[in-house]
Amino acid sequence: MLATISSSTLSGVDGHPVSVEVHVADGLPGFSIVGLPDASCREARDRVRAAIVSSGAIWPLKRITVNLAPGGVPKIGAGLDLPIALGVLTASGQLPSLDDGIGAFGELGLDGSVRSVPGAVSLADAATGRWVLVPAGDAAVAALVAGDRVRAVRTLADVAAALVDGLPWPDGEPPSPTGDPAPPPDLADVRGQPAARVALEYAAAGGHHLLLVGPPGAGKTMLARRLPGLLPDLSAADALEVTRVHSASGLALPSGGLVDRPPFRAPHHSASMAALVGGGAGHARPGEVSRATCGVLFLDELGEFAPSVLDALRQPLEEGVVRVARAHSTSEQPARVLLVAAMNPCPCGMGGDVGCRCPSSARARYARRVSGPLLDRLDLMVHLDRPAAADVLGPPAESTAQVADRVAAIRSLAQERGVRCNAELDGSTLDAHAPLEPAARTILEQALSSGEVSGRGIRRIRCVARTIRDLDDAGPSLRATDVHAAIQLRARPPIGGAHAA
Repeated sequence: MLATISSSTLSGVDGHPVSVEVHVADGLPGFSIVGLPDASCREARDRVRAAIVSSGAIWPLKRITVNLAPGGVPKIGAGLDLPIALGVLTASGQLPSLDDGIGAFGELGLDGSVRSVPGAVSLADAATGRWVLVPAGDAAVAALVAGDRVRAVRTLADVAAALVDGLPWPDGEPPSPTGDPAPPPDLADVRGQPAARVALEYAAAGGHHLLLVGPPGAGKTMLARRLPGLLPDLSAADALEVTRVHSASGLALPSGGLVDRPPFRAPHHSASMAALVGGGAGHARPGEVSRATCGVLFLDELGEFAPSVLDALRQPLEEGVVRVARAHSTSEQPARVLLVAAMNPCPCGMGGDVGCRCPSSARARYARRVSGPLLDRLDLMVHLDRPAAADVLGPPAESTAQVADRVAAIRSLAQERGVRCNAELDGSTLDAHAPLEPAARTILEQALSSGEVSGRGIRRIRCVARTIRDLDDAGPSLRATDVHAAIQLRARPPIGGAHAA
C-alpha cells in the first residue's frame, strides 16, 4: 500500500516542499530511504521504528520503501521523521487515509515524542496541506507564516488520537525565553570621544558602514556595542525575515516568537569563511552576515581576521545578499547589515608613535590585511585617541534614548524617500533626494579627478552627506559643508603606523 505525506526540507534559509512517499509491500522485512537523504535523515529508520513501537502501534514486518521527492533536492536533518512515521502508519492501515492533505515535520524521539527542528518558520511556509503538523515547541513561530493551519503535536500518539479518535489537538508551547535580548548598554557610559559619537549617530541614522581605529582602551568596542540600541524596531517584513534566518540557524527566539529588534552579531576573529558568509559541507547554512541581517555585524580586531575571509564580505556589502553555490544546490540568503569594524593602528596598538614596539615590516603586513576594495565599501572611518582624564571622570554625555529619537526621525525621512535608510539611495533616487549645490559639485569633481575617491565612493559620500544634512535641517539639497564633512569622515585613518611601507 502507498501513502504520501507533504513535508518540507531546509536549504539555506528557505524551505522546499517534499513529498514523503511510503510504500509497504510483502517481502523480506526491510527499510530503505531514497531521494538524496543526508546522514541524519537516513538514521530516521531507527528513530521511526522505535517511536512507532513506543507509541503503542505495530511496526509492519514488511518491505518498507521511503521516497523523498523530488529526488534531485538534498534532504537534510531529522525534520522528516514525523511525516515518515505517519506514512508508515497510513500505508499499513493503522491511520486513515490522509486524502484531505496534511503537511508535517518534526524529529521523533525513541519514546514517540516530537521534538523541535531548526527552520520551523521556513518549513511551515513551504509545507502544503489543509493542516500542518508541527512540534509543539515550534507552533508559535510556525503560525507566523502558516496561521491557523498549524496543529501542535507533542507525541506521535497525539496524531493518532486526533485523526482516529477525534480528540482535540494539543496546545502549542511558547518558544524558549532564552532568546529574549538583554537591554542594550547605554551610550551615556561612553565618556569623551565626541567625534566617534557623532560618527556612530551618522552610522545609525543613515545605515552607513563604520570603521573605528585606535589604541587599546580608546572605547572602540564600547561604542560599537551601543549601536543596536540607537536603531528603531524592525518593520513587520524585516522582523519576519530576521526570524526566518534565526530559526534556520537554530538560534533561540524571543518568547513572543518574532524577532522585533535589530540583531547584533560579533563573530570571533578566528571565524572561517563559511562561518562568516555561510556555507558548509553539503548544506548552505546561514553565516554571521546573514544572522545579522537588518541589524549590526561587529568585527572586532578587524586586522586579525584572515584577509580572504574579509574580502568575502565585499559582494554581500554591495548587494545585500549572499549566494552560496554547492554541487547539488544554490542558496540566496539575506545580508543587509550595518557593518561596524574596530581595529588597532598596528599590532602593538601604538601605531608607530612613541612606545611602538612593531618593526616597519610588521606594520606593513598589518596594513595589508585589510584590502583597499573592502575599505572602499566603508562610509565612515574614525581615528580614536585615548580619552583625557577630564572626559573619563566628567559627567555623562547624551544617553541612548536621546540619540535614538533623532535616529528614528532620520529613518522616517528615508522611508518617505522609498528606502529603508539613506545608504540605500542610488541612481535616480539619489539624484532626486540628494541634489548637489554648485559648490558641493565642485568639491566632488575635484576629489574624483585627484583620485582621492572612487566612483563608488562618490555615491557613498553623497549618501553620508544626505544624512548629515538631515540631522542638521533636512534641507532639499547638499551643501558644500555637508559634502566636505562626508569626505573628511571617509578619509582613511593611519593603519600600520606612520612609517608603514
